Amino acid sequence: MAFEPKPPPFDLDPEQIAPDTFLIRSVQKAMGVPLYVQINSMVIKGKEPIIIDTGTRANRTKWLSDVFSLVEPEDVRWVFVSHEDVDHIGNLEQVLTACENATLVVDWGVCERYSNAFDFPLERCRWIEHGESFDIGDRVLKVHRPPIYDSPSTHGLFDTSTGVYWAVDAFASGIPDPTMDLHDLNHDEWIEGMGIGAYDGVSAWLPLVDPAKFNRAIDDMVGLGISAIASAHSPMLRDTLIDQAIERLRQLPTSELQAPPGQSVLDEIIAATARLN
Repeated sequence: MAFEPKPPPFDLDPEQIAPDTFLIRSVQKAMGVPLYVQINSMVIKGKEPIIIDTGTRANRTKWLSDVFSLVEPEDVRWVFVSHEDVDHIGNLEQVLTACENATLVVDWGVCERYSNAFDFPLERCRWIEHGESFDIGDRVLKVHRPPIYDSPSTHGLFDTSTGVYWAVDAFASGIPDPTMDLHDLNHDEWIEGMGIGAYDGVSAWLPLVDPAKFNRAIDDMVGLGISAIASAHSPMLRDTLIDQAIERLRQLPTSELQAPPGQSVLDEIIAATARLN
């Protein structure tokens, strides 16, 4: 039996989302539900180019081609890893090998937990925490943890020059068509999808939070002055969609939970696969 991950079912090209700012896009089929999940990362070209998260092993060839079609490896000065999940750190070794002039921006927790799988070049690292900022030549990036996350090392990134916020896993939602814009998605399906993404994909602890404290964290994020939200697992959020998505976030701690696919769904998948074979 081969265990190599399957490549994405579709190729998606990079999307320019702001001046010098590009979303590096991939997609995978969700298990047990008729949806696709985007797996995004970012590149900001600028004076000191930065790669924000490093994609997946399954999409390695296309991801590296997309990133280095936008910026030469020797020109990359920064590599920002939001946290240590495999869909954010999948090509870190390849990136650091190719980008010899880059500083790796992470926190202590990423280095500590992931060191059993990766020998971090600490002399090339910069450790950051929520609320800090760093200058990349022609802009300042502010480190800001999103309100929902699955790793204590999660850090989002706000570009003060463009208003783009890298929200990491927040606002995740499966979509029926991997190429669709959120404006084309049925509103109720989107709202339901964000609930599934939040509870089953990212933050199972949401029902345990204090709604008042949770809303203060959301208010802090809103206070950044965001003009566009780039999520690792959603198409771009702009305009009125930002307000709608934030309102949905506020509802999550008291929303009804939806159970993820269980054994009965797995049995159906196995049976369907057997029929195809």
